[in-house]
Amino acid sequence: MNVYQIISLSLGGVFAGFVNTLAGGGSIVSLSLLMLFGLDANIANGTNRVAIIFQSLTSSETFRSNKILDLKKGRMPVIAATIGSLFGAWAATDLNKAILEKVIAIVMLAMLFFIFYKPSSWLKGNPAKYDKPVSFADVVLFLAIGFYGGFVQVGIGYLLLAGLVLQLGFDLVKANAVKVFITLVYSPFAFFVFLWNGQVSWPHALPLAAGAVAGAYWASHMAVKRGAGFVRWVLTAVVIITSLQSFGIVSISSAIAKIFGQ
Repeated sequence: MNVYQIISLSLGGVFAGFVNTLAGGGSIVSLSLLMLFGLDANIANGTNRVAIIFQSLTSSETFRSNKILDLKKGRMPVIAATIGSLFGAWAATDLNKAILEKVIAIVMLAMLFFIFYKPSSWLKGNPAKYDKPVSFADVVLFLAIGFYGGFVQVGIGYLLLAGLVLQLGFDLVKANAVKVFITLVYSPFAFFVFLWNGQVSWPHALPLAAGAVAGAYWASHMAVKRGAGFVRWVLTAVVIITSLQSFGIVSISSAIAKIFGQ
């Protein structure tokens, strides 16, 4: 690790922390950087979890202190997603890149549909759904989302937001707060699976995590200040860019390689 790589990972962490807090998909940048600097996909996946933990802790505390974090109904998604993430993390220790790319592409296609179908449903929430008790189907849904998060992390924010807003009736800002708290709770469990398998590089993890904390702090304050409309536009832009990457129209990893001269 040289100074150039440390600075690059820190700046990449700022971007990833900001995007992950408001939407999701920032891990495409952080994973691309980690692999660009010599880590294979499995170790990059495990190393990235350190930044995820610290950015989630930062944004969760910001949302909590601003009385945005609502765990009255969010308790079930937290537990279900955490259990699912354990199984996903074990599956990811033998990650196949081709399968990973196909899974991400499917997730992006689904999210494009959800965002542009009745877009107003993302802004105000659904009080009728929010007041309903949690169902067995809800539990299964968040188990599946947690599995995906444990498996790869990229794009998990989109799925959590879709489940919390469209299925459970949260408004977008409160859903964002619960989303990052869910990520905070399950990420250490997934991280220890990677750590147990020797798939974490601490020299790469620490500067990435430092940047992610700064990005998450900035993003969570922006969400509180500007509200659901701002969050939705960030979410839409990131999903479109990630979709273009997933379907091979653009290559974020190639762009990053050009920027950093490798």
